Amino acid sequence: MVTLGSAGCSGWVGVRVAPGTKRLAAPKVAVRVVCVRTVESPVSYLTWVYTECMLVGMSVPFALLGLLEREPSHGYDLKRDYDAFFGRGKALPFGQVYSTLARLVRDGMVSPGELEPGAGPERKRYTITDVGKREVEDWLDVPVEPEPHLQTVLFVKVVLALMLGRSAERYLETQRRAHQQRMRELTVLKRSGSPVDALLADHGLFHLEADLRWIELTSSRLDALAVSVQS
Repeated sequence: MVTLGSAGCSGWVGVRVAPGTKRLAAPKVAVRVVCVRTVESPVSYLTWVYTECMLVGMSVPFALLGLLEREPSHGYDLKRDYDAFFGRGKALPFGQVYSTLARLVRDGMVSPGELEPGAGPERKRYTITDVGKREVEDWLDVPVEPEPHLQTVLFVKVVLALMLGRSAERYLETQRRAHQQRMRELTVLKRSGSPVDALLADHGLFHLEADLRWIELTSSRLDALAVSVQS
């Protein structure tokens, strides 16, 4: 028996597995969960996730940390740069920028500067701490849990790695291996499950294949992309 739940609309997902049941790895990302239900087996769990739940990965805190590692910035500047690089078609609200910064300050990942005088609203310049830099490094090194809808997180990781002079090629290779492993797991499900399971497995496989094609294409363009994001 597997139970999926969350602490709230934007909480951390938790997966509880009954004794004797193979544990399923939960994505180490903040997600929005729109339903909660108990199912009886790992296969049923996989089917339920594909058909009844929508999990939305959140990379905003790491994106802001990465932008701060590039250079100390005011909240206004962080919003501007986030929208320019990652917010195509969906701008980041100012309230989310400052609430995220407040949590990062609380957790010791960001240090706020003194209030700066001048016309308009009071402004603080935020600086990433050594703890924050380690968080960015760890986040870039760990592959995203391969699920069908990861394009946004993949994109953010590649752009930030290039922007910060990190090895985007190493990250892409790690992600490629993670995708290939998930495809092998879905292939087992397709061969051993019901026709519905096979249909759902195919849905995931096709999306993961598209991601792999994107990874291969991106790998061939890293030099040009680095020039573009670092200029």
